[in-house]
Amino acid sequence: MRIGVLASQGAFIEHIAALRQLRVEALPVRLAPQLNGLDGLIIPGGESTTITKLMASSNLTDEVKKLARNGFPIFGTCAGMIVLSTRNSDRDLEPLGLMDIIVKRNAFGRQLDSFETELSVPVLGEKPFPAVFIRAPLIEKTNGDVKILARLVDGTIVAARQGNLLVTAFHPELTDDLRFHQYFLEIAGGK
Repeated sequence: MRIGVLASQGAFIEHIAALRQLRVEALPVRLAPQLNGLDGLIIPGGESTTITKLMASSNLTDEVKKLARNGFPIFGTCAGMIVLSTRNSDRDLEPLGLMDIIVKRNAFGRQLDSFETELSVPVLGEKPFPAVFIRAPLIEKTNGDVKILARLVDGTIVAARQGNLLVTAFHPELTDDLRFHQYFLEIAGGK
């Protein structure tokens, strides 16, 4: 299996390392031709406005949209979730509009307000998942066939799946727990 990680900005090195621990060929993606032959793509956390601008300048935007509409698996973490959304709280950022979710950027405050928590994620098993939230977004609303995978104890939606699209508001690549990456590989493998 070959998984690309958008490597224009953000936590791409950590995602590549997680995938390699799972014995998967993980490749940095900076240009549209590098999407050829991949089984999936991860859009990492970072700064969503910068990521969308760099995607556009590298001719990745239209190609990623086309692939996703044809069922190509994509996993967006933190800023990657904002990039995949249909709408977000920042009118200056135009997301890809691929996943039927509305996202609020920086929902938990500034860098100082970052936190870690244990999440119940039934699709990953009974053991709680250690979630790292850094200037994280949240999902304000889901539509269509979006399946909610995890919520905070107050009900805030922080992980979801729609078809072959997977998103988390947190950074699974910053933990030693590889279950979210494994789950994405199962999606990419057709499960």
